[in-house]
Amino acid sequence: MLAKKLYACLEKDFIKPGISDDWFSYMPELEGFLCESFKKSSMGLVCDFSDTIHKVYTAVFPSENVLRKILNHAEEAMLFVHHASVWDLKRNPQGFGFYNMDALLLEEMRKKRISIYCLHHPLDNYSEYSTSKTLADALEIETIKPFAHFSGAACGVLGKTKYNTVQELQKKYTEVVGHETKLYQHGDDKMLDSVVAICAGAGMQTFVIQELIENNINELITGITLKNDWSTAAHELAEKNRINIFGGTHYSSEKFACIAMCKYFEKLDLPAEFIEDAPCFEDM
Repeated sequence: MLAKKLYACLEKDFIKPGISDDWFSYMPELEGFLCESFKKSSMGLVCDFSDTIHKVYTAVFPSENVLRKILNHAEEAMLFVHHASVWDLKRNPQGFGFYNMDALLLEEMRKKRISIYCLHHPLDNYSEYSTSKTLADALEIETIKPFAHFSGAACGVLGKTKYNTVQELQKKYTEVVGHETKLYQHGDDKMLDSVVAICAGAGMQTFVIQELIENNINELITGITLKNDWSTAAHELAEKNRINIFGGTHYSSEKFACIAMCKYFEKLDLPAEFIEDAPCFEDM
C-alpha cells in the first residue's frame, strides 16, 4: 500500500477535531528524524521513512527491544505505536518514566524504510480500538459509556461486570494480563452494583477519581498505581472516598488496543503483527 494512503486512513478514522497531544516538546534531540506535521501536532506520522508499506507492526512503546525485532525482519514497513517515547519508571520513580527512542536505531529504521506512526490520545479516545474499551473487552466487562475526558479524548469507560467481589475482579485482571496485579483496597470486598471504571494506562489522576465519586463508583481498573509524587493526591482522594484501585502496569493495561489495531490494518489488506514487550512492574 502507498504510505500516504495508509496515513490518510488513520488520520480520518482516529484524529478527531479537538484532540490534542504534547510529545514533541520532550523530543528535541530527535528533531532531525521527525516530520514537520508531528512537530506541530504531536500526533500521527512521527518518522516518514517509507513510500510503500508492505506490513505493519504494532507496539505500545517504541522500545529498543521492539525496534530491534522489527529491524531484524522488515523493510518498507510501518511501526504503529501508542506512545512516541519509551517507558521505564525505574528511571524516574517519583514521576513519569518516559525517555526518547534510540537515535542510532532510528537511523537504521530510515535505511530500511520503516516509518513510525503514533496515536496516543486519539487511540485512548473511545472506539472499538481504544485502550480502555479493549481492556474492558479482555476483562469481559460490558461497556456502558465512556468517561474521563482529557485533551479532547474520552479516555475511560464505565462498565458492568459479572464479578461480585474485588478479589474475583483482581483474579480476572491477573489472568488477562498474565502477571500479578496490584489491589489498593480502600473500600468494601463486595462491589456496588458491579459497575466499575476502566481507565487504562495513567488513570490514577484526581480528575478521574473525582468523576468516580460523582458517579458513585467504587472501583477503578488502571495501569500505573505506584504511590509517588505524581499520584499521591489521587490515592488520598480514593482512600478518603473508599474507592478500590486495581493496577496492572502501563504496558499491560494498554497492549490490548495495539493488539486490536492489527485487525484494523488487516481490514485494509495489510498484514499486521503485534510485538510483545515487557511490563514495568515498578508501575504498581
